[in-house]
Amino acid sequence: MTDQFHFYEPRKGHGLPHDPFKAIIAPRPIGWVSSQSEQGRLNLAPYSFFNAFCAAPPIIGFASSGWKDSVANIEATGEFCWHLATRALAEKMNTSSASVGSEVDEFALAGLTPAASNVVKVPRVLEAPVSFECRLTQLIQLESANGETLDNWLVLGEVVGVHIDQHLLTDGIYQTAAAEPIMRAGGPATYYTIHDSVRFEMERPDNSGQ
Repeated sequence: MTDQFHFYEPRKGHGLPHDPFKAIIAPRPIGWVSSQSEQGRLNLAPYSFFNAFCAAPPIIGFASSGWKDSVANIEATGEFCWHLATRALAEKMNTSSASVGSEVDEFALAGLTPAASNVVKVPRVLEAPVSFECRLTQLIQLESANGETLDNWLVLGEVVGVHIDQHLLTDGIYQTAAAEPIMRAGGPATYYTIHDSVRFEMERPDNSGQ
Protein backbone atom coordinates (compact mmCIF):
# COMPACT_ATOMS: atom_id res chain seq x y z
CA MET A 1 0.00 0.00 0.00
CA THR A 2 1.44 3.35 -1.02
CA ASP A 3 1.52 6.27 1.36
CA GLN A 4 -1.41 8.66 1.02
CA PHE A 5 0.81 11.75 1.22
CA HIS A 6 3.95 12.76 -0.61
CA PHE A 7 6.21 14.15 2.11
CA TYR A 8 9.46 16.04 1.65
CA GLU A 9 11.72 18.44 3.52
CA PRO A 10 12.31 21.45 1.26
CA ARG A 11 16.00 21.74 2.16
CA LYS A 12 16.50 18.18 0.86
CA GLY A 13 14.55 18.67 -2.38
CA HIS A 14 10.96 17.91 -3.35
CA GLY A 15 11.58 14.94 -5.63
CA LEU A 16 8.95 16.06 -8.13
CA PRO A 17 9.17 17.33 -11.74
CA HIS A 18 8.31 20.87 -10.59
CA ASP A 19 8.48 22.52 -7.17
CA PRO A 20 4.88 22.37 -5.83
CA PHE A 21 5.25 25.16 -3.23
CA LYS A 22 4.14 28.00 -5.49
CA ALA A 23 1.37 25.85 -6.96
CA ILE A 24 -0.02 25.02 -3.51
CA ILE A 25 -0.10 28.65 -2.38
CA ALA A 26 -2.51 29.46 -5.17
CA PRO A 27 -3.89 31.31 -6.82
CA ARG A 28 -1.50 34.15 -5.98
CA PRO A 29 -2.46 37.71 -6.94
CA ILE A 30 0.21 39.64 -8.80
CA GLY A 31 2.09 42.60 -7.40
CA TRP A 32 2.41 44.71 -10.55
CA VAL A 33 4.50 47.53 -9.15
CA SER A 34 5.62 50.84 -10.60
CA SER A 35 8.45 52.79 -9.01
CA GLN A 36 10.73 55.66 -9.87
CA SER A 37 14.39 56.30 -9.19
CA GLU A 38 15.60 59.50 -7.56
CA GLN A 39 16.79 60.54 -11.03
CA GLY A 40 13.27 60.04 -12.44
CA ARG A 41 13.78 56.73 -14.28
CA LEU A 42 10.56 54.70 -14.38
CA ASN A 43 10.32 51.02 -13.53
CA LEU A 44 7.40 48.62 -13.85
CA ALA A 45 7.62 44.97 -12.79
CA PRO A 46 5.34 42.12 -11.66
CA TYR A 47 5.93 40.12 -8.48
CA SER A 48 4.10 36.85 -7.85
CA PHE A 49 4.63 36.96 -4.08
CA PHE A 50 2.10 39.66 -3.22
CA ASN A 51 -0.93 40.18 -0.99
CA ALA A 52 -2.83 42.45 1.42
CA PHE A 53 -1.80 42.42 5.08
CA CYS A 54 -3.89 45.01 6.91
CA ALA A 55 -7.25 46.70 6.36
CA ALA A 56 -6.99 49.80 8.55
CA PRO A 57 -4.81 51.39 7.41
CA PRO A 58 -4.72 49.37 4.18
CA ILE A 59 -1.27 47.80 3.79
CA ILE A 60 -0.08 45.66 0.89
CA GLY A 61 3.24 43.98 0.32
CA PHE A 62 5.37 42.08 -2.16
CA ALA A 63 8.55 40.06 -1.89
CA SER A 64 11.47 40.37 -4.27
CA SER A 65 14.02 37.62 -4.87
CA GLY A 66 17.14 39.74 -5.00
CA TRP A 67 17.73 43.47 -4.64
CA LYS A 68 15.96 44.52 -7.82
CA ASP A 69 15.34 48.00 -9.26
CA SER A 70 11.86 48.14 -7.71
CA VAL A 71 13.25 47.61 -4.20
CA ALA A 72 16.09 50.07 -4.70
CA ASN A 73 13.74 52.74 -6.04
CA ILE A 74 11.21 52.27 -3.25
CA GLU A 75 13.90 52.41 -0.58
CA ALA A 76 15.22 55.65 -2.10
CA THR A 77 11.89 57.43 -2.65
CA GLY A 78 9.52 55.74 -0.17
CA GLU A 79 6.78 55.42 -2.80
CA PHE A 80 5.31 52.98 -5.31
CA CYS A 81 2.07 52.10 -7.08
CA TRP A 82 0.36 48.73 -7.40
CA HIS A 83 -1.83 47.79 -10.38
CA LEU A 84 -4.43 45.09 -10.90
CA ALA A 85 -3.17 42.69 -13.56
CA THR A 86 -6.13 41.61 -15.68
CA ARG A 87 -6.65 39.19 -18.55
CA ALA A 88 -6.78 42.10 -20.99
CA LEU A 89 -3.39 43.33 -19.73
CA ALA A 90 -1.76 39.94 -19.19
CA GLU A 91 0.59 40.08 -22.18
CA LYS A 92 1.71 43.63 -21.38
CA MET A 93 2.25 42.66 -17.74
CA ASN A 94 4.37 39.74 -18.92
CA THR A 95 6.39 42.01 -21.20
CA SER A 96 7.17 44.24 -18.22
CA SER A 97 8.76 41.25 -16.48
CA ALA A 98 11.66 41.14 -18.95
CA SER A 99 15.15 41.21 -17.42
CA VAL A 100 16.41 44.53 -18.76
CA GLY A 101 18.77 47.21 -17.52
CA SER A 102 17.68 49.87 -15.04
CA GLU A 103 17.86 52.45 -17.84
CA VAL A 104 14.97 50.72 -19.68
CA ASP A 105 11.48 52.14 -19.11
CA GLU A 106 9.13 49.14 -18.87
CA PHE A 107 6.12 51.42 -19.43
CA ALA A 108 7.46 52.13 -22.91
CA LEU A 109 8.67 48.56 -23.39
CA ALA A 110 5.17 47.18 -22.76
CA GLY A 111 3.33 49.97 -24.59
CA LEU A 112 1.67 51.32 -21.45
CA THR A 113 0.85 54.89 -20.48
CA PRO A 114 2.30 56.47 -17.31
CA ALA A 115 -0.36 58.61 -15.63
CA ALA A 116 0.17 61.12 -12.85
CA SER A 117 -0.84 59.91 -9.40
CA ASN A 118 -2.87 62.06 -7.02
CA VAL A 119 -0.86 61.64 -3.82
CA VAL A 120 2.54 60.14 -4.63
CA LYS A 121 5.05 61.18 -7.29
CA VAL A 122 5.35 57.73 -8.88
CA PRO A 123 3.24 57.41 -12.05
CA ARG A 124 0.61 54.68 -12.33
CA VAL A 125 -0.43 52.59 -15.32
CA LEU A 126 -3.33 54.43 -16.98
CA GLU A 127 -4.66 51.24 -18.62
CA ALA A 128 -5.01 49.36 -15.30
CA PRO A 129 -8.64 49.36 -14.07
CA VAL A 130 -7.49 49.49 -10.44
CA SER A 131 -4.36 51.00 -8.97
CA PHE A 132 -3.12 51.85 -5.49
CA GLU A 133 -0.80 54.69 -4.61
CA CYS A 134 1.44 53.56 -1.75
CA ARG A 135 3.98 54.87 0.73
CA LEU A 136 6.64 52.56 2.13
CA THR A 137 6.08 51.44 5.72
CA GLN A 138 8.66 48.65 6.11
CA LEU A 139 11.46 47.08 4.08
CA ILE A 140 12.46 43.76 5.60
CA GLN A 141 15.24 41.37 4.63
CA LEU A 142 13.88 37.86 5.14
CA GLU A 143 15.61 35.24 7.28
CA SER A 144 15.46 31.46 7.43
CA ALA A 145 14.43 29.55 10.55
CA ASN A 146 18.07 29.23 11.58
CA GLY A 147 18.63 32.99 11.30
CA GLU A 148 20.40 33.00 7.95
CA THR A 149 19.81 36.25 6.08
CA LEU A 150 18.36 35.69 2.62
CA ASP A 151 18.61 37.67 -0.58
CA ASN A 152 14.85 38.19 -0.42
CA TRP A 153 13.18 41.46 0.50
CA LEU A 154 9.64 42.12 1.75
CA VAL A 155 8.30 45.55 0.82
CA LEU A 156 5.25 46.75 2.76
CA GLY A 157 3.39 49.92 1.91
CA GLU A 158 0.35 51.82 3.11
CA VAL A 159 -2.24 52.50 0.43
CA VAL A 160 -2.78 56.27 0.40
CA GLY A 161 -4.77 56.54 -2.84
CA VAL A 162 -7.09 54.20 -4.74
CA HIS A 163 -8.19 54.42 -8.40
CA ILE A 164 -11.13 52.23 -9.54
CA ASP A 165 -12.62 52.27 -13.02
CA GLN A 166 -16.31 53.14 -12.67
CA HIS A 167 -17.40 50.14 -14.75
CA LEU A 168 -16.29 47.84 -11.91
CA LEU A 169 -18.70 49.46 -9.43
CA THR A 170 -22.34 48.33 -9.36
CA ASP A 171 -24.47 50.24 -6.84
CA GLY A 172 -21.19 51.17 -5.16
CA ILE A 173 -20.06 47.54 -4.79
CA TYR A 174 -16.80 46.49 -6.41
CA GLN A 175 -17.29 43.58 -8.82
CA THR A 176 -14.24 41.36 -8.37
CA ALA A 177 -14.90 38.91 -11.21
CA ALA A 178 -15.83 41.64 -13.70
CA ALA A 179 -12.23 42.86 -13.70
CA GLU A 180 -10.96 39.39 -14.71
CA PRO A 181 -7.91 39.56 -12.44
CA ILE A 182 -5.18 37.09 -13.28
CA MET A 183 -3.21 35.08 -10.75
CA ARG A 184 -0.09 32.91 -10.79
CA ALA A 185 -0.49 29.22 -10.13
CA GLY A 186 1.28 25.89 -10.64
CA GLY A 187 3.83 25.33 -13.35
CA PRO A 188 6.48 27.72 -14.64
CA ALA A 189 4.08 29.66 -16.89
CA THR A 190 0.55 29.00 -15.61
CA TYR A 191 -1.97 31.72 -14.82
CA TYR A 192 -5.64 31.66 -13.84
CA THR A 193 -8.48 34.12 -13.93
CA ILE A 194 -11.82 34.01 -12.10
CA HIS A 195 -15.41 34.06 -13.28
CA ASP A 196 -18.63 34.95 -11.47
CA SER A 197 -20.05 31.48 -12.23
CA VAL A 198 -17.79 29.91 -9.60
CA ARG A 199 -18.83 32.28 -6.82
CA PHE A 200 -20.47 31.01 -3.66
CA GLU A 201 -21.64 32.68 -0.46
CA MET A 202 -20.69 31.63 3.08
CA GLU A 203 -21.27 33.75 6.18
CA ARG A 204 -19.05 33.56 9.22
CA PRO A 205 -20.49 31.71 12.25
CA ASP A 206 -22.24 33.90 14.81
CA ASN A 207 -20.76 33.12 18.21
CA SER A 208 -22.05 36.26 19.90
CA GLY A 209 -24.40 34.25 22.12
CA GLN A 210 -21.71 32.04 23.60
